[in-house]
Amino acid sequence: MQEPQAAENTMPLMEHLIELKNRLTVAVAALFVAFLGCYYFANEIYGFLVHPLAAILSELGGNRRMIYTALHEAFFTQIKVSFFAALFLAFPVIATQFWKFLAPGLYKNEKAALAPYLVLSPILFALGGALVYYFIMPLAWKFFLSFETLGTDGTLPIQLEAKVNEYLALVMKLIFAFGISFQLPLVLTLLARIGVATSRGLAAKRKYAVVVTFIAAAVMTPPDIISQVGLAIPILFLYEISIISVRSVEKKRGDIEDEENDDEFEETDFNMT
Repeated sequence: MQEPQAAENTMPLMEHLIELKNRLTVAVAALFVAFLGCYYFANEIYGFLVHPLAAILSELGGNRRMIYTALHEAFFTQIKVSFFAALFLAFPVIATQFWKFLAPGLYKNEKAALAPYLVLSPILFALGGALVYYFIMPLAWKFFLSFETLGTDGTLPIQLEAKVNEYLALVMKLIFAFGISFQLPLVLTLLARIGVATSRGLAAKRKYAVVVTFIAAAVMTPPDIISQVGLAIPILFLYEISIISVRSVEKKRGDIEDEENDDEFEETDFNMT
């Protein structure tokens, strides 16, 4: 039986705690350095996040602006922008420290199974963020701005004057919603590796997945049909990719030889019809 590397050189509890402290120190230091750099460019980063709205407002014409109504609002918005950007930039260092702490206690096959996910996870998150930034946000902002009205005799115009902190909160909500949702193939594939999920079960639950997906999209996004559908459709696509990925894991593990053997399977929460 294959033994973990940690078994060859057992470390006492205190040494494990010291190792954990050292790894956390490096991770926090990397986050702090990235935060300082991002704070220096906070205006540029926020300008990048605002660009989809600014582009649409420039097409509409007029003297448009964003506002803040509390003295500390703009400052704390820059702090939040810097922290979110620093977290993304420092993630490779944080993930590396996590891996170096965890790897000595893993079997070789567990290392081989887990390592690709540490690389794929930020890539999928970035893909989700890119989708919402370049496609969903322009469509959603145009939808929201369509409710502006011109003033007529006896009425006042209704015009957007977005607050900087509210805009940042909305953008980060969308980015995190899409980024986290794009982790679905990784999660389901990991569940398949530990025997919790099966491709046959996921396929049988497809109709329920559609309902749950649209409910989750409605909860995770603003109350507009564009962002909700824009999140639901990629999730459903990723769900189909997950079924293929899980089937690949099963074949490598020898759980299924061919499609004809799919009729012989054990019923679980994921594969009951």
